[in-house]
Amino acid sequence: METIIKIENLYAGYNNIPIIENINFKVFKGEVFVIIGGSGCGKSTLLKNMIGLLPPISGNVMILGENLSQAVGLEKNLILQKIGVAFQSGALFGSMTVMENVKLPLKEFTSLPDSVMDDIVWLKLKLVGLEKAVFLMPGELSGGMKKRAALARAMALDPSIIFLDEPSAGLDPITSAGLDHLVMELASSLGITFVIVTHELASIDAISDRIIMLEKNAKTIIATGTPEQLKNDHSNPYVYNFFNRTIHKGEK
Repeated sequence: METIIKIENLYAGYNNIPIIENINFKVFKGEVFVIIGGSGCGKSTLLKNMIGLLPPISGNVMILGENLSQAVGLEKNLILQKIGVAFQSGALFGSMTVMENVKLPLKEFTSLPDSVMDDIVWLKLKLVGLEKAVFLMPGELSGGMKKRAALARAMALDPSIIFLDEPSAGLDPITSAGLDHLVMELASSLGITFVIVTHELASIDAISDRIIMLEKNAKTIIATGTPEQLKNDHSNPYVYNFFNRTIHKGEK
């Protein structure tokens, strides 16, 4: 298995105060890798480090063999062009059509003719089932359509890795299941590696190849494995309770 992401001895937080400590893991090419944990455990902090929005206190974030955590300027931009990110809200620009939103990375990082960019955008939107929404504004889209448009934009530059932040948040079960199916289809057909931050148990069970679980008090990874392995892990009560939606007596 080819390692496509490697996190080494990562300490990360804010104002030099770590929220997560001694984080070590690998992500392999083509897998759907999921990061989970309760509120305040550091999922978002880890994601920000992995996509270059937050520098680590110490440690390394290796993306496709290059050290993102130490890269600056043009070197950092070249690494970031190899990844795509879709944020929880979709982060679409409300004054632009769906086509214009998806075209943004192409306009910023390529010198392709406008007609070629339009063709690429249409193909990406077709991949996510939005080819009929090309000229709609974000305000005209449903929640699920916004997520798909954000995913199309994340794929604009044909990245090897796509990061998704809470992709199922705010979606009804049917729409969420459709988005899960799309992620699995893209991973299988295009060989895209997905790194997904979520707490939705149905999605975790449906799409995950492997999972790491963070815990607030431990400040680090407390479990690693497949959904089935973690669901049946009786060695750590917190992990078992999370996956089986159970609580100890006296807990609320």
